[in-house]
Amino acid sequence: MIRCSVTVSIVPESRGGPFVFHGDLASGLAAAAAAGFDGVEIFPTHADDIDGFELRRLLRIHGLELAAMGTGAGWLQRKLCLTDPDPLIRAQAQDFIGAIIDFAGGHGAPAIIGSMQGRYGGDVSREQALDWLAKALEQLGPRAHALGVPLLYEPLNRYETNLFNTVDEALSFLGQLRTRNLRLLCDLFHMNIEEADIAAALRTAGPRVGHVHFADTNRRAIGLGHLDIAPIVTALQEIGYDGYISAEVLPLPDAATAASKTLESFRILFPR
Repeated sequence: MIRCSVTVSIVPESRGGPFVFHGDLASGLAAAAAAGFDGVEIFPTHADDIDGFELRRLLRIHGLELAAMGTGAGWLQRKLCLTDPDPLIRAQAQDFIGAIIDFAGGHGAPAIIGSMQGRYGGDVSREQALDWLAKALEQLGPRAHALGVPLLYEPLNRYETNLFNTVDEALSFLGQLRTRNLRLLCDLFHMNIEEADIAAALRTAGPRVGHVHFADTNRRAIGLGHLDIAPIVTALQEIGYDGYISAEVLPLPDAATAASKTLESFRILFPR
């Protein structure tokens, strides 16, 4: 059964970004539960900054699940990425992601590699960047597998990375890896920019779709932009997707409206 989750960020620098609820975990999870979401996608500063026992307690009392956990604070706060020319920074990036994989996996949820994939340019060729990225994923994928969860790789739009922008490109790259534990995070906002046909791209990915970011063309809640969502829903149903649809959207015109509009659209599109 497809479930709906919402983003909760505890990273101060992420204010203004596509996260519905900001602040501390307790208030974020309470707001998510009050709105009616099934789960939460958490954006932490670092795995060590979250009390696992307290998170488990909050999830239990609010009847929520941990849908996924982002790693983007590694880039936003520390400028760490897996394709940095400095080997020390690449190692720190891998350690940062690895700690979140361990934490999220302990709660039965996958970690996301998005902005921390980095980019190539300057003294770093595309070939070199992809070699570093592949080596990191070959270690991080099995780390997630040991915890019984996939690792999510997110193709981003051209303004955020020059590595992989489309599903086809990402699938081709991941298909060359030994690890088979990576799934795609398909973000409808990025796909609207890069894919000629979002529904066709989802069909191409098929069972490799591991998570979906439910965002309209303007990064607001579905229904507040001009995305043609019906063919996308049909494609997700045809591939048998049964994971989370997660609202990584701007809290506009305010967080409450972004949350309620997301759920309104979700309940119409995915009736139970």
